[in-house]
Amino acid sequence: MANTIQAIRGMNDLLPEQSPAWQQVEAVIRRVAASYGYSEIRMPVLESTQLFKRSIGEVTDIVEKEMYTFDDRNGESVTLRPEGTASCVRAGNQHGLLYNQIQRLWYMGPMFRYERPQKGRYRQFHQFGIETFGLDSADADAEVILLSARLWREFGIADQVELQLNSLGSNEARANYRNALKAYLSGYESELDEDSKRRLESNPLRILDSKDENTQKILEGAPSLSEYWDAESKEHFEQLTARLEAAGISYTLNERLVRGLDYYNRTVFEWVTTALGAQGTVCAGGRYDGLVEQLGGKATPAVGFAMGMERLVLLLQEQGKLTPRRVVDAYLMPLGEEAELNAPRIAEQLRNELPELRLVSHCGGGSMKKQMKKADKSGAQVALIIGADEIAQQQVTVKPLRTAEEQQTLGWQALIEFLQPLTRG
Repeated sequence: MANTIQAIRGMNDLLPEQSPAWQQVEAVIRRVAASYGYSEIRMPVLESTQLFKRSIGEVTDIVEKEMYTFDDRNGESVTLRPEGTASCVRAGNQHGLLYNQIQRLWYMGPMFRYERPQKGRYRQFHQFGIETFGLDSADADAEVILLSARLWREFGIADQVELQLNSLGSNEARANYRNALKAYLSGYESELDEDSKRRLESNPLRILDSKDENTQKILEGAPSLSEYWDAESKEHFEQLTARLEAAGISYTLNERLVRGLDYYNRTVFEWVTTALGAQGTVCAGGRYDGLVEQLGGKATPAVGFAMGMERLVLLLQEQGKLTPRRVVDAYLMPLGEEAELNAPRIAEQLRNELPELRLVSHCGGGSMKKQMKKADKSGAQVALIIGADEIAQQQVTVKPLRTAEEQQTLGWQALIEFLQPLTRG
């Protein structure tokens, strides 16, 4: 016997019993995004490798270690997208959506990074992202943060997440701080962990994210990022925090927060939680005013965020916040040849009358006992039984499967009225 082919490590199947939870989460996300006036955009999963090298940065962990990159049959280097912002900007530039316009866009779909799979983090993972273009004011930053905060309230986990906030300042301020940080850390180079030593020349700000305890102790004496903010960035940040405070959104200033992508400037933020064990990020974003121009468009301010769907679903499940709708409401059981002949017609009539009814029509014949077992296994609330008598009298026998109520035989209109509440379950 041939060996059974398995899924690639870190790329998981989403099974039928799992998908209702995802559908519930996705429905909330779609509704909230629409309530803020955001429109959906869908981008391809495969892009030119240069898109990510130019946007994310060639010396980031994503580009250096984690991208799925290969040459296609024409010898062109292509990459499975590791994140959505660069693809969204590319699409906006290509289709003329961005320059001198205000766009509020959202997307949801698979991303790919080659990293060690762990709880809630996989090599193929899914992200929901928000991107706002054409607004450089602090109220745009506040809006995307407020949208994310509304999601936590809708999901019932506002008490499980904490907003961490920082500003990188202007590109010039960031460059000045980079030089100061590099000068400080160079005095401790021999004591840094290996990753930090490598980053000291290429991307010293990423050392602030180091998980090495000794490196973190060294960083305690490092210069503060806020000391290098330019006046405009400082004013922008103060306007943002004032708006958040006015809206009742609490936050923690985290000057070590720099994000792992090179395109950020000014506002950066993360929503973190300890509900999944060690502190982890469930949503992150910020402002990236230079990226549109960097990717060939005309200068356009932008701000957005992305959240990992796997970690969000896991968090909601562990907090007991997901109560997905039933997959099946009713199970139609035809008993006898005449009923089997008419069952498809009756099932279609029910779907016409009740478009939201989740109805399974039994196929394959069999005894009443056999069909009843399958009806019960389906998870349906009721079995709808039709035999020769029901066909002749244009009735259906309804047998409750989850309660002790007696079965009853109903005419067509009474049946529709009986089933109507099930469509809201």
